[in-house]
Amino acid sequence: MSASTISTMSDDTLHLARVKERHLKVPVVLIVVTLLLAALFLFVPRTGESTFRLGDSSSAIAMPDVVLPTMLTGWVILALLAVLSLWALWEAWSYRPVPLWLTIAFGAFGVFVFLVWAGADGLVPVSSLLVGAVSLSVPLVFGALGGVIGERVGVVNVAIEGQFLLGAFTAAMISSITRNPFLGLIGAMVGGVLVAFVLAAFSIKYLVEQVIVGVVLNVLVTGLTGFLHGALLVPNEMTLNNPVRFERIKIPLLGDIPVLGPVLFNQTFIVYLMFLAIVAVTWGLYRTRWGLRLRSVGEHPQAADTVGIKVNPTRFWNVLLAGAIAGIGGAYFTLVSVPQFGKEMTAGLGFIALAAVIFGRWDPIRASLAALMFGFVTNLQNLLTVLRTPIPSEFMLMLPYVVTILAVAGFAGQIRGPAAAGKPYIKG
Repeated sequence: MSASTISTMSDDTLHLARVKERHLKVPVVLIVVTLLLAALFLFVPRTGESTFRLGDSSSAIAMPDVVLPTMLTGWVILALLAVLSLWALWEAWSYRPVPLWLTIAFGAFGVFVFLVWAGADGLVPVSSLLVGAVSLSVPLVFGALGGVIGERVGVVNVAIEGQFLLGAFTAAMISSITRNPFLGLIGAMVGGVLVAFVLAAFSIKYLVEQVIVGVVLNVLVTGLTGFLHGALLVPNEMTLNNPVRFERIKIPLLGDIPVLGPVLFNQTFIVYLMFLAIVAVTWGLYRTRWGLRLRSVGEHPQAADTVGIKVNPTRFWNVLLAGAIAGIGGAYFTLVSVPQFGKEMTAGLGFIALAAVIFGRWDPIRASLAALMFGFVTNLQNLLTVLRTPIPSEFMLMLPYVVTILAVAGFAGQIRGPAAAGKPYIKG
């Protein structure tokens, strides 16, 4: 038997093995979520009508409220979710990947049916809910984009939390001194770069374990900003911790579009910058020489080195870029969200951003969508408190983190990250 025949048989065998592999995690998660929602309607029934307010007080176009019978609408949507779950199971059982649109549709209908249950004899302000979700997602999106760039180039950026904190601190102080939010934004980027510089120096130059360096940096920055807050900002609050914040900029005509207008076209400068950053990073990563070099260094640094790409310098400068982008996310805390810097004000969102990177499969668009989902869940927690649902308040506080764990455990376990992420490169 010839070598070519053996090679062909070997390739066919590997192909058959790959085809016969079933990925059942996504269908199982969808089925479990459907059963949980059905149990909610069955064991904690809520009668009456659910009212959805589509209009917004700032919109020039009036929209009528949508009133739906709670139980009837709930069971109809649950039946649709059951069909989608079984469809996903059939696709997986037939050795085919579950379509992305099916997962997105399931998520949208799942959220809708939960809001129908929660809004029984209450009012669900759709536009305000989405505006709040986008606002809470902004730092997560910037952190996720920084995480994608870092891991794509081969460095695990666990220090996103520290970049958030130092970015928020420098933005608040510089904006307070100069009375200019744009200078504060630049200061936040510099703060993120400083944290990224230490991460890059130790992990690339001195070959220290990247995850350990990131964790230590988070602890260091938390302690440093906490100390400076008490020693510097508190005694001089009016001069050093009273930043000028970005105001909302409403785009004419587009800002009056019902539902989507206030969400997309009546936002602050940093939110518009977020939209631009998502497009720029996605285009750059897949359509430019910079992106090709970055991805090659993160996947196969030896091969990149043989074609003349300087692996470690490429990693170093891109980690600094990732830190600058994450620093913008930190600026959002003090230049938009809160009027002053507070100790540990990021509250672990850097780790949520890192989870969005994993859940988003190291892709800028997917990671940004994952960040938006986490922001929506966080804002949903506030709405559930207002609607006085029978869900315990302790569980509502846990809700964003529970969804994060379920998302990563249910969907990210079947994917593979950049091959060289977390691995130092030693030339020769």
